Amino acid sequence: MDEYLRHAHVLASRILSGRLRPGDRLPPQRVFARERGIAASTAARVYGELRRRGLVVGEVGRGTYVRAAPPVAGAAALTAAPPGAAPADLELTYPTTPGQPTALAASLAPLLRPDVLARATAPRSPRGTRAAREAAARLLGPAGDPERVLFAGNGRQALAAAFTCAVPRGGRIGVESLTYPLVKEMAERLGRVLVPLPLDAHGIVPAALAAERPAALYFQPTLHNPTGRGTPPERRAELADVAARLRIPVVEDRVWSFLADPDAERVFAALAPERTYVVESLSKRVAPGLTAGVLLVPEDRVEWAESALREGSWAAGGFAVEAAARVLADGTAARLAAEKRADAARRQRIATEELPTTESHPSSYFTWWHLPAPWRAEPFTAAARAAGIAVTPGPTFAVPPYTAPHTLRLGLAALPLPTLRTTLRTLATLARTLPA
Repeated sequence: MDEYLRHAHVLASRILSGRLRPGDRLPPQRVFARERGIAASTAARVYGELRRRGLVVGEVGRGTYVRAAPPVAGAAALTAAPPGAAPADLELTYPTTPGQPTALAASLAPLLRPDVLARATAPRSPRGTRAAREAAARLLGPAGDPERVLFAGNGRQALAAAFTCAVPRGGRIGVESLTYPLVKEMAERLGRVLVPLPLDAHGIVPAALAAERPAALYFQPTLHNPTGRGTPPERRAELADVAARLRIPVVEDRVWSFLADPDAERVFAALAPERTYVVESLSKRVAPGLTAGVLLVPEDRVEWAESALREGSWAAGGFAVEAAARVLADGTAARLAAEKRADAARRQRIATEELPTTESHPSSYFTWWHLPAPWRAEPFTAAARAAGIAVTPGPTFAVPPYTAPHTLRLGLAALPLPTLRTTLRTLATLARTLPA
């Protein structure tokens, strides 16, 4: 018997015997490989075999979980796609609009002139050009300062540079107890430790930040992913006061901020410019393939952050910076953002109509669904997958020891509106079916 099959058989026996229960998380593949002294490729084949047998569910970045077994009664009758078809995608959160390609083509056409293209593809520093910095700074309102703007390859790379500058290796970063999943992976790779901070209806509890005294704070005050909550001005001011007393830097993630009312949402950096790093990105705001990230840094950290971007190979290419500058300066990015706010609001209304117990921002491209009892997130995720629907279980966002065992995040961006409605209706029907 092949080596990977021997390991798969052992895990399968534990699942079928009940020693591993539905919803239990298997170790990451690299950990599994290290513990058993096998190659990472062999571990990948082990997990692939368990998925093939229908015993586990999961994908890269989310983790692998034991699925409900046997399959949920009635799930076959709810199938939203024929066998072998791609699932209806409620995980993807990269929004597009029908007029987006035409708008981008018109905006970027001047870049194709040979003389302009030669300048755009020449080597550039993370500072880009003055015009690009000014255009990016305007995204941030009064807090924007072109002299403190740098460019990364994407929002995640901007975030990695901010963490590198704000917190020494081994340092503790306070984060929302539910946070962007890649932040967890990023902290592990960079050697930083995440400290989960409890949330209430207004965001991070200031007293918890004061009690934990981390080396830095990372949060999403405008349209939090996954809940869609916003941190009101009073709470932002409280958090700014605590950060000032602790003398700690703050990393503000504004990647989804364009979906909020631009006149109502102030940048947190306006409260504490001397200690705040701001991360923005164009992949959601403009187009998935335009991945320029924007990083606003405290005045005394510009050179340090520029070095971090260079050394981490996180700096944006010259063409991406020029493209970003054009769509920001000529109003294309603002028009696309307005169209996406309206589109997200339509999708959010459908979600509210079709699913009970959801929460989110009224113009968000995702919604946070509290499952009815007795469903748990991972078995429901497996049942949804069997019905042809891909969803993201709540525990993916939780920072231990916190968990979110009865919640899902549903991405609303990928499906046409009629398909979105029928898919959410299918989920509602599935939620009324008792798990096996």
